[in-house]
Amino acid sequence: MSQISSDDVRKVAQLARLDLPEDKIATYTDQLESILEYVGQLQQVDTEGVPETTRAVEVTNVTRPDGVQPTPVREEILNQAPQREGDFFRVPKILAD
Repeated sequence: MSQISSDDVRKVAQLARLDLPEDKIATYTDQLESILEYVGQLQQVDTEGVPETTRAVEVTNVTRPDGVQPTPVREEILNQAPQREGDFFRVPKILAD
C-alpha cells in the first residue's frame, strides 16, 4: 500500500517552494515511498534499554577558558586593512544598484 501519492509530492514541493517538473513527480514519489518504507523498518527496531543520544560516539567540546583578552587598538586593526576609508574598511561592491 502506498504511503505517499503524487499529489503529496506536489504539495511538499509547493511548500518547499521547489519548481518540480511534472515528468519528475513519479520519480520523486517512488523515492519518497522507499524512504518511508525504510523509516518504517527503523521504527520496528527494538530500542528498549538503549539510551537516547544525538551521536553514535560521545563528543566533548574542547574550549579555552573564557577570560578577558587585550583588545588591539582600533588604529592597529584599521592599518592592517588592504583599503581603508576613514574609520571603516573599504570592501568591493557586491550588490547591484
